[in-house]
Amino acid sequence: MDFEPIFDDGGTSKGLGWQIWISLQRVMVGYSLAAIVGIALGVLIGTSEFMRRGLDPMIQVLRTVPPLAWLPLSLGIFQDSDPAALFVIFVTAIWPIVINTAVGVQQIPQDYNNVAKVLRLSGKEYFFNILVPSTVPYVFGGLRIGIGLAWLAIVAAEMLKAEGGIGFFIWDAYNAGNEDSMSQIIIAVLYVGLVGLVLDRLVGWLGSRIVSEK
Repeated sequence: MDFEPIFDDGGTSKGLGWQIWISLQRVMVGYSLAAIVGIALGVLIGTSEFMRRGLDPMIQVLRTVPPLAWLPLSLGIFQDSDPAALFVIFVTAIWPIVINTAVGVQQIPQDYNNVAKVLRLSGKEYFFNILVPSTVPYVFGGLRIGIGLAWLAIVAAEMLKAEGGIGFFIWDAYNAGNEDSMSQIIIAVLYVGLVGLVLDRLVGWLGSRIVSEK
């Protein structure tokens, strides 16, 4: 391996910059799916007592499963490292999004619901005028936790089974066992932390902008 961040010799022989970009692409796909499904499921649980009682035990069980515990199962299902990594990201990031969204829906003031009934708001009007503005801070709280977990999950998954990515880079440097390996690992770990910080701040900034506009 080389310290040059953007070299590309083909295959998995790429610089650290390209490896981070590969990981970020995986994270964005898996995280986006988790956000879409998680918000929809959270709204459903928050608005339905029946769904909340039915799904809460399952959510509480699944959210405590470590990310790497999902990897053998996902590899067995998809038989390919890339979709398996995406599944690990998805199943790791989705739970805080579901839980925070559901809590946000449950925290809508009863006065708002009463006004909606008096004004006879349609489902669409209630969703955009009351539910969304009231739950946005909770949703982005879950999204902020989720992006951190997604980044953590992809690095761990790539270290065990992946073609390219920052986790692969770290594991490959360790296996190389040469005099530069430790310095490469340290630099890569620092980049992992910095990228995680940037992702967290980006989601937090986006959330604050949306909340301020509501």
